[in-house]
Amino acid sequence: MMHVLLDDDLGRLTLRRLWPWHRLLARCLAPSLDRQLADGASPEANAVLAARAMVLTSVRYRRGLAASLRRMVAASAAPQTSPRFMAASRSAGAVRQPHVQLRRDRIAGSASELTGLARSLAGQSPVPAQGVAMVSELLADGGGPLYRAGTRDDLDAVIERAAQALTG
Repeated sequence: MMHVLLDDDLGRLTLRRLWPWHRLLARCLAPSLDRQLADGASPEANAVLAARAMVLTSVRYRRGLAASLRRMVAASAAPQTSPRFMAASRSAGAVRQPHVQLRRDRIAGSASELTGLARSLAGQSPVPAQGVAMVSELLADGGGPLYRAGTRDDLDAVIERAAQALTG
């Protein structure tokens, strides 16, 4: 049985039971909850936000995000596979996973900052859910600065805001 601290009607933190359906809702609504947490919503506002914050701030989840950041930085430095090779591998029966193209130039230009985010996430020290949610959104947003050329978001500014949120 899990318990979380939630805001009560008088603005105090109260220990409440976290039911299995709270965790299920947190999983089903993860993108929306991540957006709310990234925008500064308090995890103590309700049980579903608290359940999502628990997942985001777990060492296992944070280390997975850190590994994704490191893989992305490594991929930005690796030579890009030519379209001719990819067509030949498909005709030979190889299964190719669908993916979104990375903005390698942007990622390479921000490699040290992305590596710093990965270091912050992979550590043992607790970090605020807001920062983890911001990194999770950065990685998941296929229309964001890691993937799309025409995005209005500046990658360095997004990384800086996430780094600040991670340090609390």
